[in-house]
Amino acid sequence: MTANALEKEWDVIVIGTGIGGGTIGRRLAELGLSVLFVEKGPSGHTREQHYLRTDLEDPSARQIRGLWPKPVVATLDGKETRLFGAIGSGVGGSSSFYAATLERPETHDIDDGPDLPHPTGGWPVRFSELRPYYEEAERLYEVCGDPVPLSNDVDTMRTPPPLSEDDQAMADSFRKNGLHPYHVHMGVRLLPGCKLCFGHKCPRRCKLDGRTAGVEPALQTGNAVLLDMCEVQAICGTRDRVTHLEVLQGGKPRTLRARSYVLAAGALGSPKLLLASRSEIWPNGFGNDNDLVGRNLMFHLTEMVAIWPASGSRSRGASKALALRDFYHHEGRRFGALQAIGVDASYGMIVHYLNGVFDRSPLRHLRFLREATRIPAYFAARIFGSAKIFSGIIEDLPYRDNRVLLDPEDPERIRFTYNYAPELQERRRLYRRIVKRSLVGHRTMWLRFEPHLDLAHCCGTLRFGNDPAESVLDRDCRVHGVSNLYVADASFMPTSLGINPSLTIAANALRVADRISALRRQQALQMAPV
Repeated sequence: MTANALEKEWDVIVIGTGIGGGTIGRRLAELGLSVLFVEKGPSGHTREQHYLRTDLEDPSARQIRGLWPKPVVATLDGKETRLFGAIGSGVGGSSSFYAATLERPETHDIDDGPDLPHPTGGWPVRFSELRPYYEEAERLYEVCGDPVPLSNDVDTMRTPPPLSEDDQAMADSFRKNGLHPYHVHMGVRLLPGCKLCFGHKCPRRCKLDGRTAGVEPALQTGNAVLLDMCEVQAICGTRDRVTHLEVLQGGKPRTLRARSYVLAAGALGSPKLLLASRSEIWPNGFGNDNDLVGRNLMFHLTEMVAIWPASGSRSRGASKALALRDFYHHEGRRFGALQAIGVDASYGMIVHYLNGVFDRSPLRHLRFLREATRIPAYFAARIFGSAKIFSGIIEDLPYRDNRVLLDPEDPERIRFTYNYAPELQERRRLYRRIVKRSLVGHRTMWLRFEPHLDLAHCCGTLRFGNDPAESVLDRDCRVHGVSNLYVADASFMPTSLGINPSLTIAANALRVADRISALRRQQALQMAPV
């Protein structure tokens, strides 16, 4: 099959197999197009169970487990650090490890309006155009959850299981505070004995991700083929079209060809590949005439908070059921959601958290000191007791100087620079005050002093728009001026939204697939004999 994949001209080659790549590849294959998935990492096994590990540094060991093999070089507020982010490198991409939170944004996230003006004037497509694709993505990923109490949008997802006794007690206490909790939206089948594999691979095909809801159904159509352990070195072509890909497959240089190409290597990986694809025609990187490739990098700020049950109730374990959008926006300011993350304040969780802090600290090379985190974890667990851990999301906004850069020493390495904007810092302080004030009656404790970027939620580095001078992609997520190169990952997003971006990535991938298919049909009709 590898020989056929290398020799064949495909209808579409999809680079990357995460939420975006898996979803668009499935849709195109089901529409009858021939699809080749190209994945840098291994295919792995459906039933394997690996975690996102920051302590594992050997590149080969990381790659075998589906983790990005090399550390990311990040310059944060001028200080360089190396870290292993939440980035996958295998079939399913980062979505294999994600927490399966698939929340639909609200109209004001996309559209500009008089009551809630959009910070960029609105996306080039309206929310009404995306709504049917959100609904279809929710069906594909078998999303379950409650309607959002504060939203006017109509949800079409599956009914979630009943809340546990302690979750119900916490939801009731939230309501007494005038808040509006709901069951968070999750892409899980919740099979009997579900282990809630949030943050690691699911061995039972219960969690829906880029592999189980995308690549595998695509392969079952007979129209798609997977080429794993295949690294794309360069995108090659003329001024107006891609002609081929230069790849390393099995350590050997190869060439892959298709009529259309979809870039879905992630908001860090996709711009990195375009920047590395330099030639006389594209001296600054493929599609980068306006020097916008890699710019406008956004994340979310993650605010971890421990919330103790109200007086008279007690926790019986970790939960990921509850979410709130009462802090989504406030007095015209944009913030984000608050949701349980599926862990309690146990000794093991605190050790894991402190180890993560240690692994990002200047002392990380003194590995023998890592064991010392068990001492404060023991005392912290006794203090926290029955607290549940929630994650607050604060929307990030685009700034040109926050960007992915090409590493001159190692083009394969991911490198980015990011500065915390003063307005983001100010919104963070205000968000924390609003949440604290709204949870009167519950003991709360913020778990981080410094702002923390959620590396799993990176987006915006190949933003779409109507003006080629201000965007990399057009409204169909096709590179401006290039007829057959599309993007189907979080890179396209002009703003980061106030919730997890996964469902938006999947919905947009379905929309872009329909554009590719429609154009393919139009071209076929034009070539048909009269």
